[in-house]
Amino acid sequence: MNGQDQPHGDACRLPGTRELALDPDQLIIDAHHHLYDRPGIRYLLNDMLTDICSGHDVRATVYVQARSMLREHGPEAFKAIGETAFAHDIALACDKAPPEVPRICAGIVGYADLTLGERVRPVLESHMGAGGNYFKGIRQPLAWDKDIELLNPAYPSHPGLLDDKTFRRGFAQLGRFGLSFDAWLFFHQLPRLTALARDFPSVNIILNHCGGVLGTRGYEGQAAQVRTQWLQNMRELARCDNVTVKLGGLGLPMTGLGWPGQGGTPANSQALADIWRPWIEPCIDAFGVTRCMFESNFPADRGSHSYCVGWNALKRIAQAATSDEKDLLFWRNAARIYRLADVSKTITQTPAIQDQTAAPKSR
Repeated sequence: MNGQDQPHGDACRLPGTRELALDPDQLIIDAHHHLYDRPGIRYLLNDMLTDICSGHDVRATVYVQARSMLREHGPEAFKAIGETAFAHDIALACDKAPPEVPRICAGIVGYADLTLGERVRPVLESHMGAGGNYFKGIRQPLAWDKDIELLNPAYPSHPGLLDDKTFRRGFAQLGRFGLSFDAWLFFHQLPRLTALARDFPSVNIILNHCGGVLGTRGYEGQAAQVRTQWLQNMRELARCDNVTVKLGGLGLPMTGLGWPGQGGTPANSQALADIWRPWIEPCIDAFGVTRCMFESNFPADRGSHSYCVGWNALKRIAQAATSDEKDLLFWRNAARIYRLADVSKTITQTPAIQDQTAAPKSR
């Protein structure tokens, strides 16, 4: 089952995870998170706000589909409109709240089955109607591997899906509506994504989670081989100017990266930074600082680390960057790529939400 849909332990509540937020004045747009209520895990607006209030200056977020709040009735293709409507209501409520409240779901990425071909057009129109100006694009998870235990049965895929003519006709509809595509797939599928990006240069493609690193099951003990193939594929993909990459998601169990004290002791940010750096820095080197953005991938990554600790780790990795480069990675790229123009205009004028966990600024 896809690691993003697996219940995780609540690392935020475990002892020893609490850290002071590093560089608390650094503005952040969290470029990737979910909200859902499932057996074993509940993560809704109040949970997100609680995490955000742990010391980092998170001003807005991008909501990404996760089969949550689906319509119970009607055609299957349109059930995901319920999720977009749910996120839209949260975005609207946050906009109407006092200015110091973060703009949760300022951008919404919904789900549509592009294998419908041209018939996906009314689905996209319904998403845009339900999400209004907050709706920015589509994510149809494409992850496939010969090991079915790594797959999420809710999102059927096959090795040739990105080459499928009907899928591509559906993908073409995104360009006609000016919508982006969030790509969640595994590292060995990246060459097919590169071919898709080259054939549709006008569609903005956003690669999720550093390109789908795998390190469990058949990939366990194969880190060197995986890294070599991953790096080669990422460098080739980076030649496509219409592709950007989200830096995060490395706390998913399927990455096999683990964290210190897996037997019950949560990670600290320095240890996470050391583990993540060999995967994040090559992404920045390949795509450049203008085509990368940091993400929390919460609550999917919550089994590895707390929200505060995860952002601390990312800040440690970016420590040597200039102030302008940090702004690009932490919020400006997300605002530009997801077309959050109104957020971008006001983000520097709104007071931060802080609590007593914030450490002194450490630039």
